[in-house]
Amino acid sequence: MYHTEVRCIMKRAVEMQGHGDPTNIPLLASVADHEVFLPNDEIWLYDLESGLWEKFNMGGEIPPSMSGSCGCILNGHMYIFGGCGDTGQTNEHYSVNLHDDKYCWKKIRHHSGLLPTPRDKLSCWVYKSSIIYFGGYGHKLLRAIDNPMTFIVDEASWVEDIYWGWNNEVHVFDSRAKSWNKPKTFGQAPAPRAAHASATIGNKGYVCGGRKMAYHVVWYTRSFLLCSFALCCFFSVPTTAVPLGRSWHTLTAVLDTSLFLFGGLSVDSRPLSDGWMFDLKTKGWTEMKHSNMDKPRLWHTACLGRDSDVIVFGGSHDDIILVDSGHSNDTLVFQTQPYSFVRLCVDFIASNANMFQTQLACLPPRLRQAVEKRMTFF
Repeated sequence: MYHTEVRCIMKRAVEMQGHGDPTNIPLLASVADHEVFLPNDEIWLYDLESGLWEKFNMGGEIPPSMSGSCGCILNGHMYIFGGCGDTGQTNEHYSVNLHDDKYCWKKIRHHSGLLPTPRDKLSCWVYKSSIIYFGGYGHKLLRAIDNPMTFIVDEASWVEDIYWGWNNEVHVFDSRAKSWNKPKTFGQAPAPRAAHASATIGNKGYVCGGRKMAYHVVWYTRSFLLCSFALCCFFSVPTTAVPLGRSWHTLTAVLDTSLFLFGGLSVDSRPLSDGWMFDLKTKGWTEMKHSNMDKPRLWHTACLGRDSDVIVFGGSHDDIILVDSGHSNDTLVFQTQPYSFVRLCVDFIASNANMFQTQLACLPPRLRQAVEKRMTFF
C-alpha cells in the first residue's frame, strides 16, 4: 500500500475546510482563510481520472453559508443537515440532485415528526431510504434537556434559558415519507460527542473518536462502537491496540470488511497524519504506512474513490482552536487495495508519457483515450 498526493490542475485554486459517480466527487464550499465563508452558490466536481476540478453554479433554495454541516448522498441526491453560520447552529435540511446537471437546491420541509434541535459537527449513516444522524454540538432550551445522559451541558456556554452542549441522540430521517423519528436505542450507547467520525457497512453504522465533556474538561475519545440499524442497538467493538484518541478525523468504509481512519486532532492538540485500517473480521487495527506523514489533516473530508482508493480533500494542517490559518486545498489519494493489471499499466504509461510518446498512437483508441486523460493527472 502507498499514499500519493494528487497535484490537481484547478480552474481556480480554492482552500476549503469543514465541509462534508465514481469518477466525479462533488464538493461544497465552506470556510477559508480570514474566517470568511466561501461562496454557497457553487459546487466543485473532481475527476478522479484526470485530476481536474470543474466548478458549477447552483440555484434554487440555496442554503445559508455554514461550516460543520453533515452531508451524505442517497439515491443520487446530496443531503446536508445542520451546521454553524453567522447566526449560530441550525437544524435546516436541504437536498440537491447530482444527476440532472442543474444543481438546484431544495429546502426539505418535513411532513411529520420533530426536527432535531440545532447542531453542528454531527455525523450520519445512510441505510436503505433513511439517513440516521448521530451526536453533535448545539443548543437546547432548558426545559428540553430531559436526560443528562444524552445531552451534556457546556457550562461555559449559555444564554438565559438556552444551553449549548454535546449529545448522543439518534434521529432518523425517512427520505420517502419526509418524516423524522427519534427511536429508542438499546445497548451501550456512545457518550455524547461532536467532531467524531462514522461510516456505514451493510446494516451497521460505526462511530469512533470525537470530543466530549467530562468534569468540566473537554476529552478526546478513542472508543469504537457500532449501531445495528435493524435492532437500533449499540455495541462496543472490542479491538486490539487502538489509534490515539482524536477528533475532526475521517472514517471511510473501504470494503465490506474494512474501515480506513485518517488524521484528526490528538488529545494534546497535535494535527495528525497517521492512517489506520480496521478489519471487521479480526477486530484489529493496523497502521498503514504512507509517504505523506508530513501532511497532517484535521476537519477534512474523505470519500471512497475507484479501486478502493480513499480520497481526502481540504481541512487544516494546524490546530484550528489556536491557530486556524493552515487551510489546505490539496487532494490526497490513499491506495488501500492492490490495483488491477490494467490500472497499473495505464498509470505507468501515463506517468512516463515522454518515454512512450511515439508508441501511444499504436494503442487501441479506447485505451489511448484512457491513457491521454490519465496523463493530466501526473
